[in-house]
Amino acid sequence: MKKIILFFVAALYFISSFAQKDSVTMDYRRSSLYSLLINHDDQKFAKEISDVFLQIPTPEKYNDHNLSVRVVSMDTKLKDTEVVQRFIENNGIASRLVARWFERDPFTGVCNVDLVKSRGLYDANEFDKELASRSQRGIAMLEDAGEDLINNTFLVVNDIRYVDREKTGKALGIGLRTLGMIADIATGGNTFSDLGDSMGSMMETLKGFKVNVNTHLYQLVWDEETAMTFYKDYYCSVPDEAKKNAFENNRGKFHLKYVGSQKSSGKNVSFIGVNLDEPEQMIRKACQRAIDENIASLQKNFEAFKVKTPLVSTEPLCADIGMKEGITEDSRFEVLETVIEDNKVKYKKVGEIKPVAGMIRDNRYMALEEGASGSDLKYTTFKKISGRDFYPGMLIREIK
Repeated sequence: MKKIILFFVAALYFISSFAQKDSVTMDYRRSSLYSLLINHDDQKFAKEISDVFLQIPTPEKYNDHNLSVRVVSMDTKLKDTEVVQRFIENNGIASRLVARWFERDPFTGVCNVDLVKSRGLYDANEFDKELASRSQRGIAMLEDAGEDLINNTFLVVNDIRYVDREKTGKALGIGLRTLGMIADIATGGNTFSDLGDSMGSMMETLKGFKVNVNTHLYQLVWDEETAMTFYKDYYCSVPDEAKKNAFENNRGKFHLKYVGSQKSSGKNVSFIGVNLDEPEQMIRKACQRAIDENIASLQKNFEAFKVKTPLVSTEPLCADIGMKEGITEDSRFEVLETVIEDNKVKYKKVGEIKPVAGMIRDNRYMALEEGASGSDLKYTTFKKISGRDFYPGMLIREIK
């Protein structure tokens, strides 16, 4: 069995020093993500939440697989995933995710594998040649793409609810003014009351924006039967009316399976660094921090959703990952070497590493603006627990 080490990033690695890592672009296979918002029109700040959600970028550890519809409005609170499941099925979301993979033209039904080639890091000419000749190698490459790329397509549905804390803000402001008055009576001055008025006004202005976010995770089903049906009955490289109609009439053949859910209250979000003249910043920070927290928890709890990240340096060991992904001093990672076996990409464990205390990057949204510890770091630094020598471009994946 032939094994070929894939040096995906060897040509991209810096030439002389650790400081040059800033310009390095690491190419590796990522899972693909479609992010959807369930917005409640009956709640306060519904439009603002929708607007900022559309500004939140796809996490850099995933490929952007978003569809044209990003926000779905509902006037009822979701008690379970049944409503979400009905929406997925009624709108053929799974079939639309598959169509996006093959850049299917809805008017002609014509498909291609350009996106598969680029995300799979295949040599385009070699891929086309092997597929055209219908060789075993070409079939294996296509199967590999399905197993490691298409099958790792996820939908995250974010149900965001605003928590009204206005009354709390007013009550706290009044309390601060009262304390100031009491202090002035005791001291015979007005310094404390002026301070109380100032702080009270601030608290009333910054009422405290909080959201509860319930994130539901689904995975596209792309098994052997689904793949064979698509390639045989629906895929066409030239206009084919019969195959075009067959796909449209059988969208229900494609499915998304429910993986799990995660809740976040965003209670630990600090609004230090937020410009009070731009309330949108507060909404964006609260929503994005809560969503990122949920995604990090889902990555830890569900094997299929775990992400891989390349080492950008070995002296010291560094990777572009941090607190946004839920990394702590107790986190542990396996180091993976990418190999090809029977024309399929495989990942071989070659060691383990863990973060260095005090060297974990805080890459959460607006961490730098709030002056958070670790926000000035460009990477998280690790130390070896076990394994042989590592090289830049090896992938790391968190161990539960």
